[in-house]
Amino acid sequence: MVFERFTGKTLEDALAQAAQAKGVEKEELHYTVTEEKNGFLGIGKTVEIEVYCNKDIETFIVEYIQTYFDNAKLDGTVELENDKGFYRITVNTSNNAILIGKGGKSLQSFNRLVKAAVSAEFKKRVGLLIDVNGYKEDRYEKICKMAVRVAKDVRRTKVDATLDPMPADERKAIHNALAKMADISTKSEGEGEGRRLRILYTPGKEIE
Repeated sequence: MVFERFTGKTLEDALAQAAQAKGVEKEELHYTVTEEKNGFLGIGKTVEIEVYCNKDIETFIVEYIQTYFDNAKLDGTVELENDKGFYRITVNTSNNAILIGKGGKSLQSFNRLVKAAVSAEFKKRVGLLIDVNGYKEDRYEKICKMAVRVAKDVRRTKVDATLDPMPADERKAIHNALAKMADISTKSEGEGEGRRLRILYTPGKEIE
């Protein structure tokens, strides 16, 4: 059960119970007051809260992916890193070709699936990125080298260039790779899966 309910005489009392039960500080709890009873003449007053913490999100992500593997009869281990509320997930599996797909399309879809499931479960937008057998790091290196070549052509010809559509993490990798390149800037345009990066000739641009 992801959400747990705790009842106390006051909100602070209920939060203290939740923090103790989950083994975290009260500041790490996310809660919603589900019921308040005033009692008779203030006697018997109670507050009920529904609570989760970041550890619950981490557990849900790992168990969701592991259940997916089990149902699809795929082997795999899941490691997770909480990077200030952004979850970086590393999957090691012998079925990497199935999970990654051509051009990383299957991995991109799987990432969206897990993100949607977690966000729906916790009723908030949860950011995460799944990598399979180091595919993403290799991909970043490849597309950044390509982008540098294109940027050099843009600087030489003074003609802007538009790259193929790619997910946000790959666009960010290219943006970072070109950030210190003189006379070159980048801009995302388009919507949804068609969102792409433009490499712009920007003479006199300040280096980031």
